[in-house]
Amino acid sequence: MEMAQLYTKISALPSELKSEVNDFVDFLLAKRKKQLKKRKPVFGCAKGEIIMSPEFDRPIEDFKDYM
Repeated sequence: MEMAQLYTKISALPSELKSEVNDFVDFLLAKRKKQLKKRKPVFGCAKGEIIMSPEFDRPIEDFKDYM
């Protein structure tokens, strides 16, 4: 739909309906913003950003009494 056609149609509406059109446009923009935020992470996108220390598997001193 051409912008001029849309403008002509909206201009012909009474002010109460123009307000509803404005609310609907705001709703559509908010919906679109939510859709853009909900991007799924790509497998492996954090590769190399998390590093475990070499002594990660070493027993913890505080738990020797329980082992």
